[in-house]
Amino acid sequence: MRISSNDEKEFLLKVFKIDGFSDSNAESLSASLTDADLRGISSHGIQRLAWYTSMIKDHIVVPKNEPEILNETPATLFVDANKNIGQIPGVFTTKRLIEKAKKTGVAIGVVKNSNHFGTAGFYARMASEQGLIGIALTNTRPLVVPTNALKAFLGSNAFAFSFPAEPHPFVFDGATSIVSSGKIQVLAKKNKPIPGEWAVDKNRHVVHDAEKVEDTLAKVAFSDHNDGGGVLTLGGLDEQNSNYKGFGNSLVVELLTGILAQGSISADTSKAGHHDFSQFFCIINPSFFGNVAELEKRAEWMFDRIRKIDKVPGTTIFIPGDREYKNFDQNKKRGVEIDDKTAQELRDIGSKLGVESPKAL
Repeated sequence: MRISSNDEKEFLLKVFKIDGFSDSNAESLSASLTDADLRGISSHGIQRLAWYTSMIKDHIVVPKNEPEILNETPATLFVDANKNIGQIPGVFTTKRLIEKAKKTGVAIGVVKNSNHFGTAGFYARMASEQGLIGIALTNTRPLVVPTNALKAFLGSNAFAFSFPAEPHPFVFDGATSIVSSGKIQVLAKKNKPIPGEWAVDKNRHVVHDAEKVEDTLAKVAFSDHNDGGGVLTLGGLDEQNSNYKGFGNSLVVELLTGILAQGSISADTSKAGHHDFSQFFCIINPSFFGNVAELEKRAEWMFDRIRKIDKVPGTTIFIPGDREYKNFDQNKKRGVEIDDKTAQELRDIGSKLGVESPKAL
């Protein structure tokens, strides 16, 4: 079914305010989820609401807590999220870093005691909309099996990078695993199989049953129960396909998030009393290196050359961001798509809180 993105955001705003978020924080959180759905990233959109509300109920997320600055210089920022959902410290930190980078040329921030923060590209895009370069990283709950290993240890550990350009910024946003857990959740909700070699069982055999994989990931992520299996790193099943590169990229994210923040590494976020994620942000002012308009033109020139390369008949060469901006424009008009199980979750949440859930278009 499809729903209006405006109705989605209004519903989320009402729910989050009832849950105890301030008006501005509810706005940031609602904007993040709605933006993901508009860009076709349903794994990080409103389908996350049931999980978010359960974390609030279990006091894993504390809506009334505000981010606290632990250390600050003209070019750096260290923030304690105080167990709030990740969008709140994410937006807070990115906005402050943007102002710093405009003055200093580069600004770096780290957040601790955080949680799921939506799409990493949401924050990178905030920078590019100001004519700046943005980088956002996060560790996550344990989902990913390292090269040659049998048990999940790493997070999906997303990495996003943006660069200002026309007709839209370059925005790369992806997990350092072969896929994010949210995509498996969506497939499980739709009773669809996993189409590729995304996940393995405890013997490192590929599994295509999305519901079975989601059950495995839930056991690993929300308890100390880890019998083995999980999502593969970029590069897939075998070392000869360079899956150690995805492993290495994931470890870089762990070092810049959980280690640098002195928080939990992904493997330990499932332990009792933890469930704390960490994030890393970097904003770069390209004007330090030259005329911004000329830099953007050079980037656009490169992208256009790539788009025009000879291609397989019937296919399109997409630059990162092309699909998402196309989806955004289309979904603004036709509404965002949600699966039947998520639609029922919204009705259940709305009924409990006295908020009317979005209607199908």
